[in-house]
Amino acid sequence: MALMVVKFDLKKRVKLAQFLWLMYWFSVMAGVLVFSMGLFFKIELRKRSEMMDNNESHFVPNLLIAVGLLACGINALGGKICYDSLDPIKFSRWKPMLKPFLVSCVAFNCLLVLTALLCFLMRIPLQFTLAEGLKNALRFYKDTDTPGRCYMKRTLDQMQIEFRCCGNNNFRDWFEIQWVSNRYLDFSAKEVKDRIGSNVDGKYLMDAVPFSCCNPGSPRPCIQYQVTNNTAHYSYDHHTEDLNIWKRGCRDALISYYGGMMNTIGALVLLVAILEVIVMIGLQYVNTSQCNLANPEDPESESEGWILEKTVKETFTDIMDKMKAMSKGNAVEEGGVDGVATVS
Repeated sequence: MALMVVKFDLKKRVKLAQFLWLMYWFSVMAGVLVFSMGLFFKIELRKRSEMMDNNESHFVPNLLIAVGLLACGINALGGKICYDSLDPIKFSRWKPMLKPFLVSCVAFNCLLVLTALLCFLMRIPLQFTLAEGLKNALRFYKDTDTPGRCYMKRTLDQMQIEFRCCGNNNFRDWFEIQWVSNRYLDFSAKEVKDRIGSNVDGKYLMDAVPFSCCNPGSPRPCIQYQVTNNTAHYSYDHHTEDLNIWKRGCRDALISYYGGMMNTIGALVLLVAILEVIVMIGLQYVNTSQCNLANPEDPESESEGWILEKTVKETFTDIMDKMKAMSKGNAVEEGGVDGVATVS
């Protein structure tokens, strides 16, 4: 027994085809949107590739771009089929292709769901990529004279200002590295000598942060030097007072930014998948209703359309039987080839 049988007359078939034609073009626009989001995400990753140690994965944005292009092509073709279904002569040319096309639509819907799942899961590898990339970026902050790193300071400062963050995990990350270049240090000064001498690695470390860590919304002038020295500032206690530098780490800020973006894109892809399922079911009704006319010579006669010719269980059983038969056939062919080789 067929699944979800619906009776159609000519008027219903025409309305269904027209509705599906419109929905297919909506799906084309959805494909353009997915393509655009994939392109935008790829650009956003490229913009901050230095913060990711140049190890950021572009697999998901590339997949989104490919899926968007596929959606445009598949839905444009589906719209053409629905448009031609209004003319029996034109539609007859599509009939041999409809079954493979519907199978490809099922595969494409599975790809859409997989893409959405990857979007939701991308937050996990991004955490590790950013952790290492930001750690290295902070170390290279001072290397304004080193080829390949000369723009790292500007990039980091812009990022900290834009995302209102400081350091990798928090502002204390700046205390553990030398972020002032040696060319700007007076090595004859006692303070510089003492700081370098007190450090095992001979680095100039201080409890200070770059200017980009300052919170412009704070009423107090920015305390970016001697952040943990209460006696260096009037009426100041870094343990209790709300510091006027950003407390949030940049890794957390970037993960939230990219994670939110990927969740939005993933939800969009799922909506596109639902839309694709709807138009695919509609196209199946168009196909079956056109193929099952009560009087094939009369295009205006009534017909029945369905989603599956049999129940879900029976359809699944048939598919499994066909797969088993194919595997047995391949095994027999391989056995025959081996036998011929042995005889020869």
